[in-house]
Amino acid sequence: MEHSYRGMPRAASLERLVSDAKGGDERAWGEIVERYAGLVWAVARAHRLGDADAADVSQATWVKLFRGLGSLQQPSALGAWLATTARRECLRCIRRSGRAERWPDELEVADDGPAVDAALLASDRDALVLGALAGLADRDRALLRMLSADPAPSYEEIGAALHMPIGSIGPTRARALTRLQRKLEQLGTPAELLR
Repeated sequence: MEHSYRGMPRAASLERLVSDAKGGDERAWGEIVERYAGLVWAVARAHRLGDADAADVSQATWVKLFRGLGSLQQPSALGAWLATTARRECLRCIRRSGRAERWPDELEVADDGPAVDAALLASDRDALVLGALAGLADRDRALLRMLSADPAPSYEEIGAALHMPIGSIGPTRARALTRLQRKLEQLGTPAELLR
């Protein structure tokens, strides 16, 4: 059974994906993972888990989906279900380790071959942004990290992951970005690094 999920309206393709995955179609599972892996990872990173813990949370979330997909009644709720499950796994991981949440000490910058000056400017900018983010409240950091995920999760998924009403995400985002800009200004960030 070979289906193409690309080019279908998102809701229709999601219904078909979930239906096919329930029937054991490996391509459908692969497509679900491809669509939502960024969301699951963003939720884990929004809880400031290290790579190993984030990978554990991701794996546990996918296992729970595999076991519980048959009981999913609304395919359109898949993203919110994954976000909520990942958030719960993050909290379980944090409790289990008995530690405070962590923030990465350094930003890993991939070198895709840009000019040395451009790479240095990007590295400096990223380090300054991470420093400014570290000075924000947990809720602001989590929201901005999720919104910067690629692909960005839907507001429904963000709301489920962060326990926020959907209608407050946009205004909260605007205020968080304003606070981030102020932090960057307090750090004396040169304007050319923010472009």
